[in-house]
Amino acid sequence: MANLSLNKVVLCGRLTSDPELKTTATGISVVSFTLAVNRPYRNTEANSNQPSADFINLVAWRQRAEFIARYFKKGSSLCVTGSIQTRKWTDQNGQNRYATEVVVDDAMFVDSRNEGVGRDASSAVPYSTEPYATPGAAESFDIIKDDDDLPF
Repeated sequence: MANLSLNKVVLCGRLTSDPELKTTATGISVVSFTLAVNRPYRNTEANSNQPSADFINLVAWRQRAEFIARYFKKGSSLCVTGSIQTRKWTDQNGQNRYATEVVVDDAMFVDSRNEGVGRDASSAVPYSTEPYATPGAAESFDIIKDDDDLPF
């Protein structure tokens, strides 16, 4: 096998707490949060009927951090892509500490505007396709009866 190097993560889950936007000393926005991701199988222990979940630590920087802090809160569904990163530092007691987290490259909505956790549906602006609808547009298309000229 050739030199293959790939570090790509795709996660969809729910935020375990409200993301808190912070700013570094140099003015860069950062947000750290945890995503609860259900496993596709149930715990096999006799006493457990609850689905198992993994709690994944994530960090987002700059505009992605601002986007996540603005539009998501505890319980919101979120889908992210990113890469796994490990960090090492020495704590105040001189002990080596390690952290593994996902650095977010992209974040996407999963819930519709009215389905978001904790949102008041009565105050939400309803989604409308009206600006894109053009009544009678179907009649303006020419019907092609001979598809021999099509390039595909």
